[in-house]
Amino acid sequence: MIDQQPVLSGSLGADLRALRKARGLTLADLSDRLGRSVGWLSQVERDLSEPSITDLRMIAKVLDVSVSMLFSHAPSPAAEAGYIVRAGARRPIGSSEAGLIEELLSPDLTDDFEMVHSTFQPKARITEFVTRLTQEVGYVVSGALSLDIGGRSFAVQPGDSFRIRGEPFRWSNPHDIPAVVIWVIAPPVY
Repeated sequence: MIDQQPVLSGSLGADLRALRKARGLTLADLSDRLGRSVGWLSQVERDLSEPSITDLRMIAKVLDVSVSMLFSHAPSPAAEAGYIVRAGARRPIGSSEAGLIEELLSPDLTDDFEMVHSTFQPKARITEFVTRLTQEVGYVVSGALSLDIGGRSFAVQPGDSFRIRGEPFRWSNPHDIPAVVIWVIAPPVY
């Protein structure tokens, strides 16, 4: 029988460690940037200490992630923690300011990749190119997107997939319906 008692997954520390390593930072590097001790940061990464809201804001700023990414660890049944992410328990990531709503599909950021559910609102777009030191693959579930990747323009529709390998890219949804894309990103950036 599956234990239905909700417990926190305890993944905040693991996620912080994964994000720190993905950015090539040592414990000493990050603790220096935060103005905190290596011992304190080590305890946070091992879920032995809980950072304050102020600490979380500073960590998010240094690691270039949204604060919501660090706050949003939804309770899950103990037997599912680290394995299953229920549809109603996805962690929101990023900011919806540009008309992009993102949710983490991966249970945490401890793998060599992350899976993200992205909903691009109608008429939403980014004008600036984004360049990340990642390899990314996207699969269009519904709707359609216009993509500029490495100086080339593409239109993608349901069932299409695409790859970005560290190239500058930007997106737009010039249509009247949302576009939903599943992304796999390595290493994790959120």
